[in-house]
Amino acid sequence: MLAKRIIPCLDIKNGKVVKGVHFLGLKDVGDPVELAKQYDLQCADEVVFLDITATYENRDIIRDLIERAASELSIPLAVGGGIRTIDDFRMILSSGADKVSVNSAAIKNPQLIKQASDEFGVQCVVVAVDAKQREDKSGYDVYIAGGRENTGIDLIEWVQKCEKLGAGEILLTSMDKDGTRDGFDIDMLNAVLDVVSIPVIASGGCGGIEDIVEVFEKTNCDAALAASLFHYKEATIDEVKEECVKHHIPVRRNI
Repeated sequence: MLAKRIIPCLDIKNGKVVKGVHFLGLKDVGDPVELAKQYDLQCADEVVFLDITATYENRDIIRDLIERAASELSIPLAVGGGIRTIDDFRMILSSGADKVSVNSAAIKNPQLIKQASDEFGVQCVVVAVDAKQREDKSGYDVYIAGGRENTGIDLIEWVQKCEKLGAGEILLTSMDKDGTRDGFDIDMLNAVLDVVSIPVIASGGCGGIEDIVEVFEKTNCDAALAASLFHYKEATIDEVKEECVKHHIPVRRNI
């Protein structure tokens, strides 16, 4: 069995890491590159930089952060937020990132997934999906614009389409769980894992080490993404991996 990955996510606004609940109420929690370096030392498997404001005014900031991080990290760096065109992919990858995470633009132009995977390889293309359960519990809708706009697109149909177009991974965030810290959305993850064969990263709802253990025990996801748990120093990545080993979950560790 492949080692499960533990991935810290750094939401970035105006060059600083921020954290909120349900995509709202943002608080400044530090410098992205310094935090990423700490996670690298703790044996994180990769880190994600998410430019959550993603305005053109912030493009120079995010490019500078990518270049700084890429020069100092030994682990893969994924970058997302405001990716609109194939030129955005080129800029981010040429700045030193290993992967690009695309969300809203993929909904508006699904061929961007194919174009990027054809040019850069599937391993570089992550499709981030924000989804929320419908009120009638009949399934899940996909949201864009930082969770503000319901596309009306069915989650299951969308992830299948993403895989066919050449997505290398799905980064799946439960909007119902985001920031609540009461565990990952196991049901939604399993619904997606049942229909795709590419790796799925669980995101949204991690409140403790036990939640990461649970998501690996109850789903076949390839990775777990968390923010507050690590940013507020409630647990280190080493501690998470120690607990995973106790539960016979394969992880990569420092020797």
